[in-house]
Amino acid sequence: MSEISKPGRRKLPARFTPVVFAFYMSGIMAMLICLVVTAANNGIHVDYLERVMAAYKLAMPVAFVAVMIVRPIVMRLVNLTVNAP
Repeated sequence: MSEISKPGRRKLPARFTPVVFAFYMSGIMAMLICLVVTAANNGIHVDYLERVMAAYKLAMPVAFVAVMIVRPIVMRLVNLTVNAP
């Protein structure tokens, strides 16, 4: 049995799914973008990870709020574009 599916493991209620989705999505996307943009702008030097983390401190909260705001719009666009079963 995997660590995630062990009985007794505490999970958030399903109503928090959009917030948890936004948290993970924004965290991963902000980190990837910070890694790429920092390398493109400054190159990869000794202080590369410090610069990435400095950018991430700003990017993560902005990305989280953006995902929370944009998610309903994107869901509507998806529903208009995709034929649901």
